[in-house]
Amino acid sequence: MSDRHGSGRAARPFLYVVVCAAGVAEDVGELIDAARERGWEAGVTATPVAMGGFFDVADVEARTGRPVRSAWRTPGDPRPFPAPDAVVVAPATFNTVNKWAAGLADTLAVATLCEATGLGVPVAVLPCVADALAAHPAYGESLDRLRGMGVRFGDPYTGEAGEGGGRPGFGWERALDLLERP
Repeated sequence: MSDRHGSGRAARPFLYVVVCAAGVAEDVGELIDAARERGWEAGVTATPVAMGGFFDVADVEARTGRPVRSAWRTPGDPRPFPAPDAVVVAPATFNTVNKWAAGLADTLAVATLCEATGLGVPVAVLPCVADALAAHPAYGESLDRLRGMGVRFGDPYTGEAGEGGGRPGFGWERALDLLERP
């Protein structure tokens, strides 16, 4: 039996991981490893700002075996990823959530999210938004709009230090749990 990639072998489901510019992005390798353990193959698309040092691009490319995408390909370039079976946005920032909900596809990352929701691909989101930004009315409206489109959200994460001074864990696997929900 041939898979959708034409290699003749059964394909593992393909997960798009969209990474935004938040401090916790440095640990996105945890999500990639967890996804692989659960049977996913993954490819990463990052916002342009996230590419500026928020995570180790070379490490992510080594873990996925694919280039990290941030810019559109030209029409003659081959597609570096197969079509997604699901998408995870983690960490998802205030800016990305609001642009996505408004349909402002000005980066490859946001255009990918707009297209995935338009195609009905399951999307799980782990927001990483400071309380002051989360209080902005546009953010709540964006969450409502995206939920209405079937997007699944994990609990909010502010990244603020806890009482002991350390930053709480991000819980990367929550995104995969959201995708497994019927």
